[in-house]
Amino acid sequence: MNCMVDKKKIIIPLIIALLLIAATVYWYNTSTQKIFLRITTTTSLYATGLLDKLAEEFHKRHPNVIIQFIAVGSGEALRKASMGDADMVFVHAPSLEKQYIDKGVLIDWGIMAYNTFIIIGPSTDPAGIKGLRDPVEAFKKIYYAGEEGKALFVSRGDNSGTNVRELALWRLAGLDPHGKPWYIESGTGMTQTLMIANEKNAYTLSDIGTYTKLKLDGDLPYLEIMVDNGTYLLNIYSVYIVNPDKYSNVNYEYAKMFRDFVLSSEGQKIIASYGVDKYGRPLFYPAQGKEDWLRKQWEKLVALG
Repeated sequence: MNCMVDKKKIIIPLIIALLLIAATVYWYNTSTQKIFLRITTTTSLYATGLLDKLAEEFHKRHPNVIIQFIAVGSGEALRKASMGDADMVFVHAPSLEKQYIDKGVLIDWGIMAYNTFIIIGPSTDPAGIKGLRDPVEAFKKIYYAGEEGKALFVSRGDNSGTNVRELALWRLAGLDPHGKPWYIESGTGMTQTLMIANEKNAYTLSDIGTYTKLKLDGDLPYLEIMVDNGTYLLNIYSVYIVNPDKYSNVNYEYAKMFRDFVLSSEGQKIIASYGVDKYGRPLFYPAQGKEDWLRKQWEKLVALG
């Protein structure tokens, strides 16, 4: 009898010790194992540094997560997602996004931020558009100034969110600039397109965040904001997770964690303050508190194309 009691006294602590060791090993492996999260994103969010800031703060809470950003135009970001080459996407092209939602590629939509597109151009303003409140009217004036040999326009020409909005504005104006000698398609991201427009004293369409950063950094001495008003210039940034039911390699768990962090009060505060210390104003506005309004505007932009 005493022998059995002695064995229990030995075995039970031994089992507890083994369980503690196993739990410790599991915790160590899960907390130190590197997790890679692949995110395709529009260039404006990346070039301004906002996504790096969000990733940096997220990394403080999850040091084992390594976020890899692939900065391309929204169209390419979505295409890569549809190939299973991303875990999540950050984009600003509602009409394109809707296509991939309908295909079942994207799930867990959230609007993270917004700002505006702006029409910028040389200070001489040969098309006479500065201060106009209608961007469609501004595009008409640029077109006719181009036809008269007075103006140039640089398009991204890359199926990005900015390019999609630009083409929608040309359609609303009832005009097609493609093939015109004054219409230059750069095929590059926003930063390079702005540099080309600055070099050529040309007009272009830009998100205000990238323009503000480059302008205040002294990289765009010849360009000024010409038009920044109108519903057609609202720029909405959305985040999605790539559907793990369609692509088995998607890391849904950590993608959801980063998505939720970006949309949380903490993430939204980072967005609200980003750029203020350096540029005197935020480069983006947080979506929190305006989700319903932004969703309605997003639907209108989907219809715009």
